[in-house]
Amino acid sequence: MRVVESTAPARQGVENATLRSLAAPIALTLAVQTLVALAVYSAPVMAPVAGPRDLGVPASWVGYFIAIAYMGSMMGSVAAGGLVARYGPVRISQAGLTSCLIGLCLSASSSSLCVVALGAFFVGLGYGPTTPASSQILVRATPPHLISITFSLKQTGVPLGGAIAGALVPTLILLFGWRWSAVAIGVACVGLALAIQPMRKRYDIGLNTTARISLRSAFAPLGFVFRDRRIGEMAIASFVYGGVQVTLVTYLVTFLTESFAMTLVLAGFVMAVSQVASVIGRVLWGYVADRAINRRVMLGLLGLGMGVAALTTLTASPAWPLPLLFFFAAMFGATAVGWNGVFLAEVARLAPPGQASQATGGCMFFTFLGVVVSPPIFSQALSLGYSYAAAFAIFGVPALLVGAWLLLVKRTATQ
Repeated sequence: MRVVESTAPARQGVENATLRSLAAPIALTLAVQTLVALAVYSAPVMAPVAGPRDLGVPASWVGYFIAIAYMGSMMGSVAAGGLVARYGPVRISQAGLTSCLIGLCLSASSSSLCVVALGAFFVGLGYGPTTPASSQILVRATPPHLISITFSLKQTGVPLGGAIAGALVPTLILLFGWRWSAVAIGVACVGLALAIQPMRKRYDIGLNTTARISLRSAFAPLGFVFRDRRIGEMAIASFVYGGVQVTLVTYLVTFLTESFAMTLVLAGFVMAVSQVASVIGRVLWGYVADRAINRRVMLGLLGLGMGVAALTTLTASPAWPLPLLFFFAAMFGATAVGWNGVFLAEVARLAPPGQASQATGGCMFFTFLGVVVSPPIFSQALSLGYSYAAAFAIFGVPALLVGAWLLLVKRTATQ
């Protein structure tokens, strides 16, 4: 008994020391993820004002903006492996934040749809490489038994950015207009890029100055997806889940303002609730995946959850009481936006040693591909006369199927 009593405090001390050592890399990667997500997710909040009034297009066309942004993200993601190896994860994060500034300023500077589209591409180009760069930082610092919760904490930056967009951007628009609001978000991005410069000494180490940066080498990370069946399955799941996630974030505000006749401020608040719920979900799912069930099972359950939530939109109506609407938004957000941390932790675990950023970049290519194709499909469904609810439900079916597949088809060494 004395041995147990004497070693338990020691183990607890090691655990506490490990958590303290993780505070800096989590804070760094979380801050970057939040700002680039805010840069992307501010567009759906601005769409009901910017589209019909200044750009002369329906608010639902924001789906094309998001699709173009994630085309940039695809390019940035697959190129990230070589870039991170040569320049370091912090430097590439700084470049991504600066690209978001350029994109937001371009989109805010003109009423030309071509210029707005170019701005969307630059925003996405900045968003794409930050996730592989963050993975490289975290995988070096995190012990295996904490990897899911660590990645989930970092990935809360995505819904945090969405929550800030929903809660803050409507007020900014009322005060300054959507154009200056976009510029302000871009300035915040470059401010963070400058603030993290001192972190380069700690994390931009062991660089390979001869790392190849070419079109061929940029797409080399895709090899991980095709060579390793388990990584390939993660890519397939992320393709489907990414589509459900982006449709929720892109169209929730427009759905509520057009179908429920809500004000922009109230609709933005509902979006913020969904994103806060996804923050809680990401942390909770990561903790459960580390402590109770393996990550593949958790991803399967989340697929079932987001599928059911998407299909539930078919029952939604303006007659719903506000608490029920908030509850629905929270459940949808916790599942459809809550899966990423567990997914990235599993990809990092499956990757060969020292190649987490490359494997992540290869998988994220397919995640972003799902995000690219989904908004235009959603918009096309609307143009064919489908309701927003029906369009959401269309994306719920493949999520249900993938969730069931992950649960029923077992793979070895998934924990």
